[in-house]
Amino acid sequence: MTGAEFLARSIAASGQTHVFFVDAVLRRTLLALNDLGVNTVLAHTEKAAAYMADGYARVCRRPGIVAAQSVGAANLAAGLQDAYLARTPILAMTGRKVPAHQHRNAYQEVAHGPLFAPVTAFGADVAEAADLPRVLRQAWAASVAVPPRPVHLDLFGLQAEVIETGTVAAAKPLDLSALRAPAYRAGPDPAAVRAAAAALRATPRVAIVAGDGAALSGCGAELLALAEALAAPLATSLGARGLVPTRHPLCIGVVGSYSAPPANRILDGADLVLFVGADTGDMLTNYWRVPRPGTRAIQIDADPLEFERSYATEHALIGDPRAVLRALAEEIGRPAARDRAYLEDAQAQIAAWRETIAPRLASDAAPIDPARLCAEITAALPEDGILVADTGYSGIWTGTLVELNGAGQTYLRAAGSLGWSFPAALGAKCAAPGRKVVCWSGDGAFYYHLAELETARRRGIAVTVVVNNNSGFGQGWPNLRRLAGNRPGAAETLLRFGPTDFTAVARSFGLRGIRVERPGEIAPALREAIASDETVVVDVATDIEARAPEAWAPPA
Repeated sequence: MTGAEFLARSIAASGQTHVFFVDAVLRRTLLALNDLGVNTVLAHTEKAAAYMADGYARVCRRPGIVAAQSVGAANLAAGLQDAYLARTPILAMTGRKVPAHQHRNAYQEVAHGPLFAPVTAFGADVAEAADLPRVLRQAWAASVAVPPRPVHLDLFGLQAEVIETGTVAAAKPLDLSALRAPAYRAGPDPAAVRAAAAALRATPRVAIVAGDGAALSGCGAELLALAEALAAPLATSLGARGLVPTRHPLCIGVVGSYSAPPANRILDGADLVLFVGADTGDMLTNYWRVPRPGTRAIQIDADPLEFERSYATEHALIGDPRAVLRALAEEIGRPAARDRAYLEDAQAQIAAWRETIAPRLASDAAPIDPARLCAEITAALPEDGILVADTGYSGIWTGTLVELNGAGQTYLRAAGSLGWSFPAALGAKCAAPGRKVVCWSGDGAFYYHLAELETARRRGIAVTVVVNNNSGFGQGWPNLRRLAGNRPGAAETLLRFGPTDFTAVARSFGLRGIRVERPGEIAPALREAIASDETVVVDVATDIEARAPEAWAPPA
């Protein structure tokens, strides 16, 4: 086989349904993929293509595949940061000018290795087609290992033509379909389980924090079982939102910097915190203030590098979170006289906060309070729907006020890259064509990748794009206005833009748009958009002065 034929047949045999790219790269391979029934999605920027692959991979747990020519390598590397931080498997391939052209001022040629090193778990040069079977298998396996992360193959030739036209001696293509994230589910050390169980049984006020690693493991049922046995409030990271039903009596919501107030206060009252697949970073702990330094901690993680990162670990249990939680639950059993006072106090705090926020969820104000928009999305999202949220305020609004069923619904969030959500939503829809996908994007984020509306129309990818349109960057607006003092014009110059009618923008790309200016218009607009078989932009005029829930932190 030629390299192009081998690569195309291996991708198809491994169950991939879509490949995302920016021309000009791997043209022979892409033509072969089309012949094999694999959808090739041309994006308008390398970052958007990477975000599409990211959304695709987060839903189907197979590596998202993205490619760009040598000139676009730097842009593609920048697009992998979010996937790296979110622990998403991606196979990125770039063209690479041949050695004879290196160090001779070749057009727009820079070293690729340093660009990809910070955002990949594995990278390799592929100089000959004969190397493809070995390197492709190694890269694929590395991408779905623990923790899953992007990998990069630099294929010789500006458009990878050296690899495509070379010969592969393999008798058949690779079938890598069995390698999905997480690929390896190791069990825990029984002695460590016994020690941790004894500590948990002996401590009356235990809280559980489930992070992105727990979401990857899919251990929602196991978390609830252990939390019930320990009468422990259960919190999640933003990335694990929806791993359990958000209205479950044990669930206290997202903790950290993107938290509603009661979750952090509840966690602050714990004598011992059980971290499950949680990275203990600044966002999860509100800058390492919740739980407070010195709080006792037990940590479960499949990645040993997560132990002792931010908190001293009393007991470290290495293994797949689902397997470890099952072992812990079996060891702990059902304590007969577990003190439920801590849990009951937590439930009272959550109930009080829900009562406080309820008027905003039903607000009839115009411009619209985004809290009302959250309530309407909760009601409209199908039982198996996928909600994709951008970073910043989009993450806070959806992570604190959109309720999820913890069963069929999926929540995907940006790990920090503004503008990620719309292309990622397109990728998610490619991975799950039978499910409805709703994207929540601020207008500031939506501007990043407006051109992908054309991609959605051309490729027939149907998502509902809800634009929280407040004509500015709402999250930082009040602070900047205070900082500007008696210079309000200066604040507006820095953070306000528009107003833009995104329904007109959608129509210019051949798609539908629905403008929403009154709260009563939200529900019918969402129903119409979600029922559509094409991408629809729901442009919601919201109030930039409306504040999302603010995270609590202990006094200095």
